[in-house]
Parts: sequence; structure tokens; C-alpha cells
Amino acid sequence: MPATPAAVGLDDRLVTFAASLLLGGAAIHAGAYAVAEARSYADAVVTALLGALVWALFEPVPLLGGLLALVAWVGVVRWRYRSGWLRSAAIGVAAWAAAVVALAALDLLGLGAAGALGVPGA
Repeated sequence: MPATPAAVGLDDRLVTFAASLLLGGAAIHAGAYAVAEARSYADAVVTALLGALVWALFEPVPLLGGLLALVAWVGVVRWRYRSGWLRSAAIGVAAWAAAVVALAALDLLGLGAAGALGVPGA
């Protein structure tokens, strides 16, 4: 029996979510490797997931949502990597740069990506 359109759409969304999460984890792992003592890739994926949840909670707040979300996201990186605020922010900048490069490369190859989940602005 063929799959229903709703089931196919759910499968596509789950694959997109997983790919975006793995890409976000890779970007955070690259940022942490460049700036601080890198932890495992699995830790970076968990950090990306927690960062995405924090971003989703704080970003909708009127007026200051973006700023609150960014500070909370850096706080997650700070907590997960046991580093100071400046080093955590540097990890975030490096992760954002890595995500932008990876997304541009995927686009250049014709493999459009939804984004890098867990990396703000990517």
C-alpha cells in the first residue's frame, strides 16, 4: 500500500530536521574546535538542540526577543562548554561562520539545505 501524502510530508520534515540538526552540530563542533577545547560531535549536536530550544523560547518576546535569545543561546554554549562569556560568544561567531560556509557549499552543489538548526542566523 502506498504511503499517504501526510505521511510522506512528515518523513520529509523529519529528514530535514535531522539534517539541519546535524549541520548545526557540525558548525558548533567546528566553532568549539577553533576557539576552545573541542568536545565530541555528539556534545555539539546536543548543544545545537538545546540552543534551538532556547532560541525558540526567547525570540518571540516583543522588542527584546532577539537580544534575549542571543544571550540565552550564548549561555547554553557557556554551560555546555564550561567557558566564559567571551569565549562562548567567540564559539558562536565561529559556528555561525562555519554554518554559512557549509550552507553556501551545499547550495553551490545543488543540495539546498533548510538551515543549521541550533546556530542563530544560519
